[in-house]
Amino acid sequence: MVVLDWVIVGIVLVSTLISLVRGFVKEVLSLLTWIAAFGIALGFSQPASAFIPQAVDIPSARVALAFLALFVVVLIIGGIINWAVSTAVNKTGLSGTDRSVGMVFGLARGVFIIAILVLLAHLTAMPKETWWQSSVLVPQFQIVSDWILALLPTDIAQHFQS
Repeated sequence: MVVLDWVIVGIVLVSTLISLVRGFVKEVLSLLTWIAAFGIALGFSQPASAFIPQAVDIPSARVALAFLALFVVVLIIGGIINWAVSTAVNKTGLSGTDRSVGMVFGLARGVFIIAILVLLAHLTAMPKETWWQSSVLVPQFQIVSDWILALLPTDIAQHFQS
């Protein structure tokens, strides 16, 4: 195994351990909160910019401030909901199950992260490097990466194909 393989193992292991400690419910709610924060901020920053004081005279700056404000507010609300639900899960005695399922979630997330990185690496010259080609694990993650590539729209996927 080359250094790249050890980095891959490290990333998957860290993702797995973080999810083991935090638990499935907390991990999923955190992910959903970040997705919601981005989606809400993206979708509503333009209309919300009308509420930014006119002291900010650049329209794009008002939109950016509205985006940031919406993003942070949704993260805070999501954090409060996450805390309440996680506390309830811990009080029900399901924390062991929650952590075990969380570990599986973390493993899957780690695999997904590496597969995305392998996919993005094809936008560079990395796959032609000796250290990349010597990797034992990259071909395994290439399978997942190819599956992700097949799910992408054709106009995006064409940029990743050699």
